[in-house]
Amino acid sequence: MSQGMSQGRAVRWGVLATGGIAARFTTDVRELPDAEVVAVASRSDASAREFAGRFGIPRAYGDWSGLLADEEVDVVYVATPHSAHRSAAGLALAAGKPVLCEKAFTLNAREAGELVSLARERGLFLMEAMWMYCNPVVLRLVELVRDGAIGSIRTVQADFGLQGPFDAGHRLRDPALGGGALLDLGVYPVSFAQLLLGEPDRVQADALLSPEGVDLNTGMLLGWDSGATALLTCSVTARTPVTATVTGTAGRIEVPSGFFSTERFVLHRAGAEPEEFTGDGALHGLQYEAAEVMRCLRAGATESPLVPLDGTLAVMRTLDAVRDRIGVRFPADDARAA
Repeated sequence: MSQGMSQGRAVRWGVLATGGIAARFTTDVRELPDAEVVAVASRSDASAREFAGRFGIPRAYGDWSGLLADEEVDVVYVATPHSAHRSAAGLALAAGKPVLCEKAFTLNAREAGELVSLARERGLFLMEAMWMYCNPVVLRLVELVRDGAIGSIRTVQADFGLQGPFDAGHRLRDPALGGGALLDLGVYPVSFAQLLLGEPDRVQADALLSPEGVDLNTGMLLGWDSGATALLTCSVTARTPVTATVTGTAGRIEVPSGFFSTERFVLHRAGAEPEEFTGDGALHGLQYEAAEVMRCLRAGATESPLVPLDGTLAVMRTLDAVRDRIGVRFPADDARAA
């Protein structure tokens, strides 16, 4: 598909991978009137055929190359584990396909930089699937903060934890697959803080590590020269509230459980009644990010202003810094650039 495609027809998606997030994305996108899922690819013929049958997708490929060569695929959604994001998204871009790539975007900032450079060299659209950044309720929160509704930000608090336990054979315990709490869950609190404050000037962290060397429970303290701080946590050993709070010199905003996909938040200001803000319910779930991708493709844009690539790179640098502080390394960190 050429950049700046016609407004008159549906955008045709190819889904690369068949796991849980691929199923959720496909379910949500198929409800959009201007979108079609026309192909799916897996490393296994059986997996691709099963997924295609479940969702009524016309073409199934038992390898990535078949989907990437499909001329009827306008844009590729990369839903593999993040250990394969660099390879999968890189191959899609090399094949001339625009890409929406799941988060964490890659295993490290070096890999992220390689994908961004490739997309920019080829003039192709690339976006991290940080659906929180496309959520209109979150965007309204950001607008209020930037308009001074709570004064100058002083603290951001956010958490994301799952109960577990995950056994030693689970991907979340495998360093080669980018296991641990940070890339799967911690990317959300970090991305939330950086949406409001940008890249931090200082990063501190502490963690409980598994015998395999991945983080099971991590606390992060980010600092900015403005005086703002962010206290963020992620865990695969404890179910946390999954809430967020932004406190400023003139008030605070509280976001309820599921802050990264919220449909409401409450603004508290001194001397005033709490104000609740809610969404209109026009879209839900992963539809927000899909709609933003399609809007950009129809406009001929190569990146989204809502999820800018420079912001994705900044988040990856912070995640690298956290891993450095807690002593977590992946095999990919030592690999030479592809």
